[in-house]
Amino acid sequence: MISYRGTRLATDGPRRRLEVPIGAVTLLLGFDRPLRISGVAGPGGARAVRPPVSLVSVLSGLGTTPVLGEHDGRLAGVEVLLAPWAAFTLFGTALHELADRTLDPDALGVRPDPGRWGSVAELAAALGALPSWRARFGLLDEVFGRWAAAGPPASARTVRAWSELVRSRGTAPVGHLAEEVGWSVRQLENRFREQIGIGPKAAARVLRLQRARAMLASGHGQAETAAVCGYYDQAHLSGEFKAMTGCTPRQFTAARGTAPAPLGEPPAADRVDGEPTSLVLPAGPAGPGALFSKTGGRR
Repeated sequence: MISYRGTRLATDGPRRRLEVPIGAVTLLLGFDRPLRISGVAGPGGARAVRPPVSLVSVLSGLGTTPVLGEHDGRLAGVEVLLAPWAAFTLFGTALHELADRTLDPDALGVRPDPGRWGSVAELAAALGALPSWRARFGLLDEVFGRWAAAGPPASARTVRAWSELVRSRGTAPVGHLAEEVGWSVRQLENRFREQIGIGPKAAARVLRLQRARAMLASGHGQAETAAVCGYYDQAHLSGEFKAMTGCTPRQFTAARGTAPAPLGEPPAADRVDGEPTSLVLPAGPAGPGALFSKTGGRR
């Protein structure tokens, strides 16, 4: 488990947010209005990987593409961030089935507690009926404890390799990871796809860019960021940034610095503490391009 975050918004109109890849599986247990999620077109107008969906509760696996989240101004629920190998155990499914996908968690057939709730939607409704975030988080602790006890355990070698990749912020060579845990590169790749969701090279890309976004947001230059985060050069960083966020580093950091939080939303609504993971977009055409063409409760 990484974190729980409770959200209850009632804004003055529709809201749109660009969400970029992070090194975690995301579960939103919603108990109000649906959230519309769609993919972002890739460089050169390439078709978005994720088709649009409208869901109250949402499960998103690891991936290397950004998404747009839109709601009508009302949104309530608990967002849970999970280490990918923990999600493998909790949901009992091969995580490559979730890679670069957004779906209703009930599509996996998980039954939170057959004696109390027969679906994730019923669990989400029960959370919404509780009087406080503390009570909701406590209930989730109980439910996830039962899921973890009943689910397939992740390989200790997978967890070790993932932990080393996170520790190195995506710079550990895949061959080194395989050697460290006593697997061949092929074995490591297969286990990552099963228990992490994407291969180790793709996971490293996500973690490197996560660090790069944080450095850029804190004022470091692109050349320095590229060197520290393991990119060949500034052009390599820019290309990876564009591929995984839909915009350039300069556009992302400029928009982060100039766009105030909309009325009714907290000033820092990123999914990971201290990590720039989100960008509020103005109402208008789908995709962040329209913006850039004009402007250049936690636990």
